[in-house]
Amino acid sequence: MKIAREGIPFAAAGVFLAGACFAGSWLVGVPDGTGELHAAPGAAEIALALAGWAMAVLSVFVLWFFRNPEPHVPMDEALVVAPGQGKVILIEDVEEPDFIAGAAKKISIFLSVFDVHVQRSPVTGTVGLKVYRPGTYAVAWAEKASEDNEQSSLGIVTEHGKVLVKQIAGLVARRIITDPDEGDTVERGRRFGLIRFGSRVDLFLPPHWEILCSVGDRVTVGSSPMARMCAEEA
Repeated sequence: MKIAREGIPFAAAGVFLAGACFAGSWLVGVPDGTGELHAAPGAAEIALALAGWAMAVLSVFVLWFFRNPEPHVPMDEALVVAPGQGKVILIEDVEEPDFIAGAAKKISIFLSVFDVHVQRSPVTGTVGLKVYRPGTYAVAWAEKASEDNEQSSLGIVTEHGKVLVKQIAGLVARRIITDPDEGDTVERGRRFGLIRFGSRVDLFLPPHWEILCSVGDRVTVGSSPMARMCAEEA
């Protein structure tokens, strides 16, 4: 299983703490230096052993949380793929003033702590905007999270129009990572960032593109078709 690099320090810390707890439990059990454990473990020995197992389980969960599976990117290059993994909770017509500068289709994906938290580019193009904005940490499924929560916006210019992706922190998220910079080229289905521990991804598309998903759909990052690019009618 491929793991996002950001998860390695957390998992390593958990393994170290687990080892320290198990070592402490053993040392408490042989206080006289003979190397022989007491016949009946004491409360401190049990507590340290339990803490060790808890840290071990936490390390496994961290590795699973930061999993980074390879996507199955559709062959059709006109398809826009999901930038995040989770449940589609909103599709609506909006005005997007920051990058698209006009009418847009907005698709919101809620990522629970059980979903993959790596984000992948929905389209191939050139990064025309990268903006980080601090904010609050409301629950990610609340509509006000799109405006008030900590977020990072990545605007991508394609030959058929502009696309904006917002990585939005959730209730327990405190760190958004966005890899590319303005002027970089991103490829459809390739990683562009990560949000830690529960979040939301908003996708803004030109209003004339065909939407292929529905509210309630569960989508797989980098794989599930969200829309189809098309030229604007004259």
